[in-house]
Amino acid sequence: MSKNKPVVLITGASQGIGAAIANVFSAEIRGVRLALVARSEKNLRAVARAAERLGAEVEIFPADVSDEKSVASLAKAVAKRFGAVEVLINNAGSFAGAPLTKMSVAEFDRLLAANLRSVFLVSRAFLPAMIKRRRGDVFNMSSIAGLDAYPGGAGYSAAKFGVTGLSKVMRAELRDKGVRVCCVFPGATVSPSWKGSGISPARMMPAEDVARAFLDVYRLSRRTVVEEIVLRPQLGDV
Repeated sequence: MSKNKPVVLITGASQGIGAAIANVFSAEIRGVRLALVARSEKNLRAVARAAERLGAEVEIFPADVSDEKSVASLAKAVAKRFGAVEVLINNAGSFAGAPLTKMSVAEFDRLLAANLRSVFLVSRAFLPAMIKRRRGDVFNMSSIAGLDAYPGGAGYSAAKFGVTGLSKVMRAELRDKGVRVCCVFPGATVSPSWKGSGISPARMMPAEDVARAFLDVYRLSRRTVVEEIVLRPQLGDV
C-alpha cells in the first residue's frame, strides 16, 4: 500500500517546523513515504522514529542543502530509495540578525546560502522528475521577513525576499507543467529559530499549526493552487 502513497521530501526536518510537518503528514496520510533531510543525523533519527510510530515509511538523508555536491548526492540517494519525489518542502534555513554595517561578509553569505541557495539547489535537483510526470507540489519556506523588512535583517530578510522572488519565478515557469508552487510566510512560531527572541511562547504560533497549513494546501484539488500563504500569531504582528 505504501507504494501508492506520496513521497514527501522535507529539508530542515530535524527540528521545529520541519519536524512538525513530518509528524502532521505521518498522522494524516497513513503510509506516507518521508525523505527527511538535515545536517544533524541524530536529530533526524529522533524525528524519523516519531513519524514511523505514526505509520510513515521513513528514510533519513543527512546533507548540507546549501552545498551543490551534497545536493547532487542527495538526489541520487532519494531516487534510489523512493523514486520520484511528489511533494518537495524547502524548509531548511538559518536565522541571525545584525545591523547592515556590523554584519560580516561571511555571515551575509552564510545566510544567503542557508535560506536561498538551498531552495535553488534542491528545487533544481528534484523538479525535473515532477515536470516529467506533470505532477508535483513545491513549498518554499519564506518568512514574514520576506514580505516586510526590519532593522537588523540585512542577511536574513534579504535571503527571504529572495525566496519570495524565486517562488514567483518557479510558479510562472511551472504553472503549465502540472507542478504547483506555494510560498509560505510564517511569523513568530514556537521553534528553535525564535529561542531567545524575548517573545513569550503564548504570543507565538504552535509549529503544528504552521505544519498543518502545508498539508491542507496539498490536499486541495489539482485545479487549485495557493500561491502564497501568510501565517501570523493571533496576538501579535511578528
